[in-house]
Amino acid sequence: MTEPAPDLPFSRDEYAARVAKTRRAMAARGVEVLVAVDPSNMAWLTGYDGWSFYTHQAVIVGPDGDPVWWGRGMDAAGAKRTVFMADDDIVGYEDHFVMSTERHPMQDLARLLAEKGWAGAAIGVEMENYYYTAAAHATLVAELPNAKFKDATALVNWQRAVKSERELDYMRCAARIVEGMHARIREKAEPGLRKNELVAEIYQAGLVGPDGIGGDYPAIVPMLPSGADASAAHLTWDERPLKSGEATFFEIAGAYRRYHCPLCRTLFLGKPPDSILEAEKAVLEGMDAGLEAARAGNTCEQVAVAFFDVLARYGMHKDSRTGYPIGLSYPPDWGERTYSLRRGDTTVLEPNMTLHFMTAIWRDDWGLELTESIRITDGAPECLADVPRQLFVKD
Repeated sequence: MTEPAPDLPFSRDEYAARVAKTRRAMAARGVEVLVAVDPSNMAWLTGYDGWSFYTHQAVIVGPDGDPVWWGRGMDAAGAKRTVFMADDDIVGYEDHFVMSTERHPMQDLARLLAEKGWAGAAIGVEMENYYYTAAAHATLVAELPNAKFKDATALVNWQRAVKSERELDYMRCAARIVEGMHARIREKAEPGLRKNELVAEIYQAGLVGPDGIGGDYPAIVPMLPSGADASAAHLTWDERPLKSGEATFFEIAGAYRRYHCPLCRTLFLGKPPDSILEAEKAVLEGMDAGLEAARAGNTCEQVAVAFFDVLARYGMHKDSRTGYPIGLSYPPDWGERTYSLRRGDTTVLEPNMTLHFMTAIWRDDWGLELTESIRITDGAPECLADVPRQLFVKD
C-alpha cells in the first residue's frame, strides 16, 4: 500500500528556492557543506516538524541535490511524514547513540559525511546555537580531521528574514489566534483567579483558535508576572491569585504551523497609579514614532532611536533592544536571532520582513508591555494583530 504524500506547508518549488538561496549564502562564506541543527532552520529548509530536538539531528545541505535529513532512527518516520525529500535522503542513526556515555551521534554524522565524499570539505556548523553542543563540535572535529570547519551561525536565519506570501498568510492566522487569547484574558482575569487557571484559559484559546484556525504550540510559554514580579521580564506563572492594585503584563503569541505572532498587553486590576499611566503615554507615543520609522529603506537603529528619543523626553530610559525578527520558531525562542532594533544595528529593513516591536518598560516595582508584531512595507508597516493598543483597566 502506497503511503500518502506528506502534507507540506509550502510548495516544493518554494523549498527549492530556499535551498538555492542558502547555497548562494554558503558560497559567499566559503562553505561547501552546511550542517544545520536549529530546528527552525531544519523546518524552513525541508518542512521537518517534530519534537525531536532534544536529541542530535540536522539537515545537511551539500553542493548539489536535495538536502539530507539526519537524526535519531525512530524519528526518521516523522521525517518521511513531513519533509519534501525522497526517502533516500532521510538517514537515521541507531538508538545506542542516544544519551550514551560510550559513543556520540556525531560519530554517525561524520560517517555519513565521509560516505558522501565530504570528509575534507569546508563544513559550516552553527556554533552559536542552543542545539549544537560543545561535545557535538568536539566529536565532529575529531572524527573529520581533514575537514575545514567554518562558523555558519545564523547563515540560514538570515535567509528567512524576508517572508513569502504563504509565510505571511500563516503569520496572519497566528495573529487571529493571539487576538482571541487576549480577548480571553480580558474576559476571565479578575481578583482571586489563580494564575494557573488563567494560563489554562490562554492555552485553550490559543490551541482551539478562531474560525477554524487551529493553534500550534508557541515557542515560549505565557509570561504573566504581576506587581513587583513584573519588574522582571521573563517570569512565567504560579498558582497565586490575581490581586487588585497590581498590573500584570501578558507576553504571549499565537502560533500557526510553527509561525508566530507575539503580542503583549498589560492589565491593571483596580485604579492604576500615575506612574503607570505616564509610562503608558510615553510608550504609546514612542510606538507611534517607531512605527513611522519602520519602513523599507530605513535601518533598525532608526526605528529604535525614534522610540528611545520619545522615552527620553519623558525622562525614561530603556537599556535593552526594542525589537527583533519573528517567523517560524521552535522552543526556546520565537525570535529569529539575526537583527535587533537597537542603537548601532544598521540592518536595512526590506519589504516583508516581520518583527516584534517590543516596546516594554520595566521599573523597580512594576512592568508595562504594549507591543506590536509588524510587517515592513514601503510605507506604514502592517500591524498583524488587531488588539486595542492600551493599558487595560478592570475593576
